[in-house]
Amino acid sequence: MSDSTGRKVTANINLTLDGRYNGPGGPGDLGAIVPYAVTDVARNHLTRIWENATTVVLGRGNAEGFLGFWPSVAEDDNADPRDRGYAKWLVDTEKVVLSTTLAEAPWSRARVVNAPTAEVLADLKATGEGDILINTSASVIKAALAADLVDRLCLIVCPEIAGGGERLFDDGLPASKWTLTHREIGESGEMALTYDRVR
Repeated sequence: MSDSTGRKVTANINLTLDGRYNGPGGPGDLGAIVPYAVTDVARNHLTRIWENATTVVLGRGNAEGFLGFWPSVAEDDNADPRDRGYAKWLVDTEKVVLSTTLAEAPWSRARVVNAPTAEVLADLKATGEGDILINTSASVIKAALAADLVDRLCLIVCPEIAGGGERLFDDGLPASKWTLTHREIGESGEMALTYDRVR
């Protein structure tokens, strides 16, 4: 068994009540999600998921989008300390960017890998230590779920129905069972949920 290191793959994403990670307007349509991503519940949730992680796996879109936002937060003395903690961690930690089009990594301490998600995650799980975090990169999370490689699923469920947009859980995923290990409900009705895979 290659998973001798005990490294866990954690997937984190925000979803609407109808299971979507964006609205009908496409990837940039996050109106049903953004208001709940900056609540105390969401910030505490983010802190919990990165504290034990030593590697972050991102798709190209997220890698480029995050680069435009998080490094400045890491340097901002006025930022929420939880946001700043995540930002500093993200800047300093090992980043693996899955892409078929990038020639070089958009970040320092990052490397671009042009290989199937399942293969990359299996390689990461076989070496090193600390958790592997897939943070909001839906295409990567979908591929990891399809290969049954997600050990922990962290969700912020936003109390809105988007009515359109892309869903995280596509038909055809392997059946799986999960145990709820953490939950927190915010004042606006958002829920932070952590599920561990039962194997």
